[in-house]
Amino acid sequence: MPDEKTFHMTPDVFRQHGHAVVDWIADYYARIESYPVLSRAEPGQIRASLPANPPAKGESFAAILDDVEKLILPGVTHWQSPNFFAFFPANASGPAILGDLLSSGLGVQGMLWATSPACTELETHVLDWLVEMLGLPRHFLSSNTGGGAIQDTASSASLCALLAARERATNFASNKRGCDGRLVAYTSSQAHSSIEKDVQIAGLGLNNLRLIEVDENFAMRADALSRQIEGDRRAGLVPFFVCTTIGTTSSNAIDPLPEIGRICRENKIWLHVDAAMSGTAALCPEFRHTHRGVELADSYTFNPHKWMFTNFDCNCFYVADRKALIQTLSILPEYLRNKATESGAVIDYRDWQIPLGRRFRALKLWFVIRHYGIEGLQYHVRRHVELAQRFAGWVKNDPRFELAAPAPLNLVCFRHKGADEVNQALMDRLNRSGDLYLTHTRLQERLTLRFCVGQTNTTERHVERAWNRIQEETATLERSGLAG
Repeated sequence: MPDEKTFHMTPDVFRQHGHAVVDWIADYYARIESYPVLSRAEPGQIRASLPANPPAKGESFAAILDDVEKLILPGVTHWQSPNFFAFFPANASGPAILGDLLSSGLGVQGMLWATSPACTELETHVLDWLVEMLGLPRHFLSSNTGGGAIQDTASSASLCALLAARERATNFASNKRGCDGRLVAYTSSQAHSSIEKDVQIAGLGLNNLRLIEVDENFAMRADALSRQIEGDRRAGLVPFFVCTTIGTTSSNAIDPLPEIGRICRENKIWLHVDAAMSGTAALCPEFRHTHRGVELADSYTFNPHKWMFTNFDCNCFYVADRKALIQTLSILPEYLRNKATESGAVIDYRDWQIPLGRRFRALKLWFVIRHYGIEGLQYHVRRHVELAQRFAGWVKNDPRFELAAPAPLNLVCFRHKGADEVNQALMDRLNRSGDLYLTHTRLQERLTLRFCVGQTNTTERHVERAWNRIQEETATLERSGLAG
């Protein structure tokens, strides 16, 4: 009987095509600066270039890879370009990509310790490493009362923290009966928008989220928080959760954790710290002042997929008391029961997150830490901060521009002293050029440009070129009469 066609790739064919993909990625990185950073695709352009119907018969791998080049690449914004200064970075690196490839090859679904012990235990170990690497409080270690888990993003981590805080505040009754409308959460007016989404998902309602005013540096005002909590208590409400930020999205502002932490302790309120971007800075002892007061936190989160060269997605989430989190999120149907879980001797990370299933994300993080070592990671963080500070200095010394906020680390918020229209036109011209990519925010009701230095391969020449291009386009606007 002839061999039946399986349609699968054999190991030898996979090896051949795998080499081709790795070669393509390596070539892509070698030529990445030749592409416009921001995709120039128009809405619908990519879909219009794709076949209307799926193929009835399989196609050659060479044809598929060729279409990546011809059809997909024109619609890609090049986040790994060293000229990417927009948003916050989502940077990748060689060891992270290879670790992710290995994770995909193993195909592990690590919902329980039993479904792959290495997936769970490597994650626990690497998260403990990071406690030491960042100088975090020891109660975040798995050997203590807390521990860490890898989430997809800080949005999910903050939701898990919010849910655990909700249950602690209601003695775990709200999971059964729902919310009664009395629980109140707090964050600053500059906090990430995910907190607003989280309170909706958690059933608290946007009306029960207080956005606390900020000071002249865009950090939460502890006195305003205290007054709001007192007022809510007098109104018969139950303050239960405060989210502070180390490095806000708009301006990298750092909330006063020591003062806020004391308020939370006095009022028995869960304190969550969102350090999604700037947590990585704590790899360097000289930047750990940004984390002063973190020992008062009930939970903490940061994103290695932003500034620690570990490709998206990879968020690290810590709690001081893992029992509260596990009791909040644990459900054990019969089909998941097993001896290891029932022994109580293992961690089942399904109880630390919203979904049941989970990828082997710890592999890529392990690869990154082992490849760079603490020394290599510190080198790049320091270099990025140095380059950002140099850029901030150029802004200060140019009478046409001004800094719109303090620049404590690697984000510089600046603007032309002209009207918002000037800054919008400047940003649009720069982005259309393809030479670099900037994004904006609004600070003190004025349009502000954001320049973030954090992409893996950004060097001094890229930052210098970006400043030169900003000056060139500014001069063009001045000649046109828009920028006076």
